[in-house]
Amino acid sequence: MQNFIFISPNFPTNYWQFCRELKNNGLNVLGIGDQPYEELKPELKASLNEYYKVNSLENYDEVYRAVAFFTFKYGRIDWLESNNEYWLERDAALRTDFHITSGFQTCDMPRIKYKSKMKEYYQKAGIATARYHMVDDLAGCKAFVAQVGYPVVVKPDNGVGASDTHRLSTDKELEAFLAYKEKEHPDVAYIMEEFVRAEVNSYDAIIDAHGNPIFEAGNVSPVSIMDIVNNDDNSIYYIIKDLPEDTRAAGRAAVKSFGVKSRFVHFEFFRMTEDQASMGKKGQIVALEVNMRPCGGFTPDMIDFARSTNVYKIWADMIAFGGTDMPVGEHYYCAFAGRRDGKSFVYSHEQLMQRYQDNMRMVDRIPAALSGAMGNQMYVATFSTRDEMEKFYSDVLAVTDATNAKVQSELTKVLALGEPEAV
Repeated sequence: MQNFIFISPNFPTNYWQFCRELKNNGLNVLGIGDQPYEELKPELKASLNEYYKVNSLENYDEVYRAVAFFTFKYGRIDWLESNNEYWLERDAALRTDFHITSGFQTCDMPRIKYKSKMKEYYQKAGIATARYHMVDDLAGCKAFVAQVGYPVVVKPDNGVGASDTHRLSTDKELEAFLAYKEKEHPDVAYIMEEFVRAEVNSYDAIIDAHGNPIFEAGNVSPVSIMDIVNNDDNSIYYIIKDLPEDTRAAGRAAVKSFGVKSRFVHFEFFRMTEDQASMGKKGQIVALEVNMRPCGGFTPDMIDFARSTNVYKIWADMIAFGGTDMPVGEHYYCAFAGRRDGKSFVYSHEQLMQRYQDNMRMVDRIPAALSGAMGNQMYVATFSTRDEMEKFYSDVLAVTDATNAKVQSELTKVLALGEPEAV
């Protein structure tokens, strides 16, 4: 029997399904988390063979002792994963220390966690990247701006999601950012990149032990997560009905370049919405960043709805058997809309539920830890056609004043672009 340690199986709240499918496949599933056992969801309790509570997952010594305990009790650990961006480096350190060879080691972290290091591997895969500069002093940053022009985007070189990401449009804003960095984060390395006018397209795939995809999908974010977080906007993105061929090709090339094996991945690309001389033509794919874990939040469930399948099982089958016979059924668009509290919407919750009762797949409040990027109230719905999905977004986001005009304007503009060729 294989021993699988799942770090933080209780968060995100849907990740218990990974544990369920592993246990169903005959693995010994061992959880390590900081939530008291009695507070775990019943479904998660039933999906674990044993659970070890630590006071803090941030405390490496505590987590190390938990892994050591499981090793002493059950023998060699075959797998250790969290499927969570926040814990990727911790996972790698534990694998390295306990000689668990089924996943990334500490020496692999630079190329998959540092945005500046990712660019080399994207370029090896033949994928264009935005020009960049490691933030130093005012003179150095202004010299870079002189090459690429404003706006520029700055963010931690090793960061999670869109946290602490800034768009700078003037020298004054640049000076203010440098003052902020010096005061708040003097030891953090920031990367400055030329601004790419684009929407974000992703390649979401489950990769086997030989580096080959056994399942592929993708999503589109018409409005940037950076803008959603920084402007306190509503959140929208959707699983595309059919994966565009250029996204598939770029994703597969990146998988090979980064040496991905036995993982669920979420690779982000820009699809340019206008020509930019340094990168290419409108519609071209440009690298953004790699994420060596599933797309965040409830996206795995959305992929299930969009493909009439179960990606939790496909992933667990890959772990247990190296492949899967899980079928993929009819394809749909699966739309996520995250409403922000405090905005005045035209249609009430009850009206939306009545109008789209046949399409709704998930309706819930969004956990506080995810609300910055995803809004406060979520609606997830499936549609057979793009026109139906656009009408859904129009209704969900309609407001009685101008509070959300920017998001609606961006949505209308980007959805009007149409879709690239899909297969």
